[in-house]
Amino acid sequence: MFKRFSIAAALALVGTAAVTPVQAQGQLNMLCAPQADWCEAIAAAFQRDTGIKVSMIRKSTGEILAQVRAEAQNPKTDIWFGGAADLHFVAAEEKLLEPYTSARMKELHPWAQKVHEQSKGHCVGVSTGAIALVYNKEFIAKKNLPVPKSWIDLTKPEYKGEVQLPNPNSSGTAYTIIAGLVQLWGEDQAFDYLKKLHANVNAYTRSGAAPVRAVARGETGLAATFNMEAITEMQAGFPIEIIYPSEGTSYEVACESIIKGARNLANAKKFYDWYLTPAAMDIGPKTNQWHVPAHPGATPDPRIPDITKIKLVDYDFAKYGASAVRKRILDRWDREVGSLPR
Repeated sequence: MFKRFSIAAALALVGTAAVTPVQAQGQLNMLCAPQADWCEAIAAAFQRDTGIKVSMIRKSTGEILAQVRAEAQNPKTDIWFGGAADLHFVAAEEKLLEPYTSARMKELHPWAQKVHEQSKGHCVGVSTGAIALVYNKEFIAKKNLPVPKSWIDLTKPEYKGEVQLPNPNSSGTAYTIIAGLVQLWGEDQAFDYLKKLHANVNAYTRSGAAPVRAVARGETGLAATFNMEAITEMQAGFPIEIIYPSEGTSYEVACESIIKGARNLANAKKFYDWYLTPAAMDIGPKTNQWHVPAHPGATPDPRIPDITKIKLVDYDFAKYGASAVRKRILDRWDREVGSLPR
């Protein structure tokens, strides 16, 4: 069930292909939410450092939660890496996760520790990033469109059919956007806004990264996405720019957690501890991933956004990670926004 990947290729990404792995020390089955290159590099480095054989599959956060639910009576996964805290909170509420407190917890940034505390020990923050507005410079210039500065700007009639967003039923990014707007304006005003914005949306994509890729390739003009996804495309040479909405924006804390009933519990705890080190968090930039790391000792890089300089919503992970709240917001989106004609 778990896909194999090229250990040599992944080790090469982090400059360690010539290192011989230590003697084998068992197995670890991992579900991983970030981009595939990063997931593979992390898995390869952990296998090299510990000798634990890693079987890894990459899925979106929503798909991971669905799989963990489906396997609840007979878990086949040991560790869940990445994806927004909200869904880890949902899994914890449904008793799908094993609480664990790493000895490294106090080394982490306060926002990473806060998620661990709010989840009652069921997950820990590993990285963070903020929602940004992204536009294609060439696309905007060719169509003589203004550069958006705010959420409200996206509803302007000149952007009709030019905006792409992810679908909250499959994308954690989309839910973070919507929950952030609810916390910014209140629920009724946020949904009034989403209904107005709908007139300008050309597609709601399955994944949170798809809209920024479409912007990067000039298939659409504008999108809302996480800043680290946009920076990855910028570093690949695409003509895109980032704007943080003037009203404020939401953010995520991505987490790792251990699956309740994990067959390889000891190895899951080893991975959990291993990733909470600066060396493990330094793997991200080596694979063109620009998340803000949870450990302050990780190597600084000017391409990683300074989250302290962005106007952020005071995001309540405990409230908006609750199953009932999430379901109500998603149901309302389906009823009032997703069902509207385009």
